[in-house]
Amino acid sequence: MSESYTEIEARVGALIAGIDDDIAIMATIACELFHSVERFHWVGFYRVTAPQMLLIGPYQGGHGCLSIPFARGVCGKCARDKKTVIVDDVEAFEGHIACASSTRSEIVVPVFGKDGTLIAVLDVDSDDPAAFDEADAAALERMCGAAFSV
Repeated sequence: MSESYTEIEARVGALIAGIDDDIAIMATIACELFHSVERFHWVGFYRVTAPQMLLIGPYQGGHGCLSIPFARGVCGKCARDKKTVIVDDVEAFEGHIACASSTRSEIVVPVFGKDGTLIAVLDVDSDDPAAFDEADAAALERMCGAAFSV
């Protein structure tokens, strides 16, 4: 990692202070993570816009999938289970949706709004295999919790 999560979280916190628009917050987090962590090759949010449906939100990197049903892919699993999902090898994940052929691993974190409902998932892809671990999960969960739940 080029920068520590502590530095990124502090910068995000300063940038979004006083902002209560979820889209602006998502855009800021996606930008900061994408430009701060070298192994993060795609960073974005998929927003819950209808029952059992995710729609692409702010992101950084190449084009992402536009919509993802809760029933499909890593993002869908995260949304269904409301728990972080780490996939070391996307080729081995049954039902993986390949938005980019270069992606090798992925982490998806649930994002909860102020009322505790799922409002989105944060999706981070890497072209490196096994790029994510529990430390990433804890930091990304903490960042999203601080940004959206307060």
